[in-house]
Amino acid sequence: MHRATGKTIVKWIGLLVLAAVAVFFTLFQISKSTGWQLFGTIVPRVTTDRKLVALTFDDGPEPGATEKLLQLLGDRQVKATFFLVGRSMEKHPEQAAMIARAGHQLGNHSYTHSRMVMLDYETVAEELESTERLIRDAGYSGEIYFRPPYGKKLFNLPRYLNDRDITSVTWDIAPETFAGPMTPEEISGPILERVRPGSIILLHPMHGYRDTVLQALPEVIDSLKARGYHFATLSELLAAETAAD
Repeated sequence: MHRATGKTIVKWIGLLVLAAVAVFFTLFQISKSTGWQLFGTIVPRVTTDRKLVALTFDDGPEPGATEKLLQLLGDRQVKATFFLVGRSMEKHPEQAAMIARAGHQLGNHSYTHSRMVMLDYETVAEELESTERLIRDAGYSGEIYFRPPYGKKLFNLPRYLNDRDITSVTWDIAPETFAGPMTPEEISGPILERVRPGSIILLHPMHGYRDTVLQALPEVIDSLKARGYHFATLSELLAAETAAD
């Protein structure tokens, strides 16, 4: 009887360990999903028949890279969406204002660019609200979408976004691997292969492979224009989905 009880305990411990592993795996998948979150709206791509795509840039602003990027976009008459980091905007307010003056959309990428998986609700609010104030200080008056740093979220971040009716925008094309040096062709190639109407393209022209991204962008823009694509801000892209419905 005693031996049977011991076996039962071991069995239940094993089942509890398996259940804990399953829960952890499920939460991990949710935390990194670009297309699903526990609360609120998340958009990885827009469903539309129109040949529209959105270029979105994460991080920054950074002096030098910002000016180069704005010049490149201006020369090709392309509007994009910049998900800026509050701490960087605070350090470089003139570059943030340059982006707004050029007519691009500004998005919220948090203040510290921390992984926002385990942050409490009050810290999430501080991260987003301080960055939102800096975006307004830069002169931007349009709608502000949010993109979680590293794409990570779990409980409190989606709950805050849902409470404030803020849309979380992710991506369906992100060619940078951050696993080692990349060539411009290794960035432009996957974009041109995977793009489709409504795609949201993620790039880091002010961080990571900064110079390589800046070298790849002309090929991306010119090739997509030659295929009949037009570049839209995220607000314009989401409006196209509404019109298509």
